Amino acid sequence: MKICFIGSVKFSYEILKELILKKENVVGVITKQESKFNSDYADLSILCKQNNIPYIFVKDVNDLNVINWIKKLNPDVIFCFGWSNLIKKEILSIPHIGVIGYHPTKLPQNRGRHPLIWTLVLGLDKSASTFFFMDEGADSGDILSQKEFNILYNDDAMSLYNKIIKIAKQQIEEFLPLLKSGNFIKIKQDHLKANYWRKRNKKDGEIVFRMDSKAIYNLVRALTKPYVGAHLIYKEEEIKVWKVIEEKCLIKNIEPGKIIEVKDNTILVKCYDNAIRIIEHEFKHLPKVGEYL
Repeated sequence: MKICFIGSVKFSYEILKELILKKENVVGVITKQESKFNSDYADLSILCKQNNIPYIFVKDVNDLNVINWIKKLNPDVIFCFGWSNLIKKEILSIPHIGVIGYHPTKLPQNRGRHPLIWTLVLGLDKSASTFFFMDEGADSGDILSQKEFNILYNDDAMSLYNKIIKIAKQQIEEFLPLLKSGNFIKIKQDHLKANYWRKRNKKDGEIVFRMDSKAIYNLVRALTKPYVGAHLIYKEEEIKVWKVIEEKCLIKNIEPGKIIEVKDNTILVKCYDNAIRIIEHEFKHLPKVGEYL
């Protein structure tokens, strides 16, 4: 089975590496030379050079030159994992098996942008790892494989990212033989149950201490590495925050945003209901007790 691979992020890199280790027939790779859009960008050409796999860097995957390059490869299937643009029908129609995409939610729920980030921001305790046959819509094609997983309170973006990589590798091991034999099953999505998550903007990443402690905790763990980090504003400067913990605050007559304690490079701040201790941050100079964030 000839596989054409499209991707540009760490998830793409790990899955391509797994296919190579399994000695699957990867006949070509489409990737990006750089990406300002993806904070988890990964250079797939490294794997291609090490394993003599043809590759091209592209800006527009739907460009005619890219389409012709794929046609010359004559792939049986295209894997598109970690790509931020929709694939148009000219490419979707090339492989006889289809173009298989990936989305780390329980489709048809939670289609759209930034799925791991929104999952953590919203404090969801369950999600799913889903491979699906791409169509011209966004995450709307028939499902090939779906595995649910639990999200723990102490999971953050990095641990969840690593979790889906591990689960996705297990799924690939299960469905590759089915693709080769033609014995795979397509499960249609119930579009009436679908919702779409929007593109996150910079304002969504700002810590506002009028929020309750759980909301702040969820925001910070959602945007920590490999993503861009949550931020707060101190003296008109944007400060990145990478890790916080929730703490009880029994004193009720303190306004949100007031600094209660500064200790061992950590900062305890009153929020709406309780308090947040900032553990990992990028303050050059620590603020003082009694100041406001």
